[in-house]
Amino acid sequence: MPTVISKDGTPIAFERSGSGPALILVDGALCYRAFGPMPQLAALLARDFTVYTYDRRGRGESGCTAPFAVEREVEDIAALLQEAGGAACVYGISSGAALALEAANRIPGIRKLALYEAPFIVDGSRPPVLSTWDEIDQAVAADRRADALKHFMKMVGMPAILIALMRVMPAWSKLKAVAHTLPHDGAVMRRHMRGEPLPPGQWSGISVPTLSVAGGKSPQWMRNAMQAVAGVLRSARYHTLEGQNHMVKPKAIAPVLVEFFQ
Repeated sequence: MPTVISKDGTPIAFERSGSGPALILVDGALCYRAFGPMPQLAALLARDFTVYTYDRRGRGESGCTAPFAVEREVEDIAALLQEAGGAACVYGISSGAALALEAANRIPGIRKLALYEAPFIVDGSRPPVLSTWDEIDQAVAADRRADALKHFMKMVGMPAILIALMRVMPAWSKLKAVAHTLPHDGAVMRRHMRGEPLPPGQWSGISVPTLSVAGGKSPQWMRNAMQAVAGVLRSARYHTLEGQNHMVKPKAIAPVLVEFFQ
């Protein structure tokens, strides 16, 4: 298993596939190389790019050195950029899109940036998230991972009956294994989930071409968020991916990424 060593000494596990310009894929909450959409997407993109998938710190085979800060995850991406030769395109989904924004704002080497549905709440089109991240933090601190998962699933709109069913499904053990990293996602997202507009100078360090994408079947608040992201960046455009929701199909997003990154 190849690893890169982040600035604080944490080993970050990754895989490399394909050939061509470097492209780093950044997972959302609870996902990693062995659980989530990125392996399927990487296989499609490897026809055109050298694709790097990795386990965000604390997940899969990556380490997790305390104390956590968003800066540490940015440094993980910086280490992958160096492994890729110092420059790469970056695609992030959900909280991974929020993390990719932070990385592009703080470190050099990102050539182009594509973002899918960072779940920001930027207006009154849905209730803000005010206390749920605190409840998740408290549950993780007490090692109540199942409770942390329930708080998170309720926050993202999963019906109570489905949450109950999840506990008897095989995926539940994989989710519990990484539930302690949910506060990492909260750290990068929570300040933009209050129902307030994004500040005009937000991510002012990003000047690279950026594609901000939301699914045509996703709720309006999520499309509003990605339009707002495009609106505060200097070189960004918004795109609606018709027929898709937050669980975007790799076969649907891959052609959009190929066209944008080439």
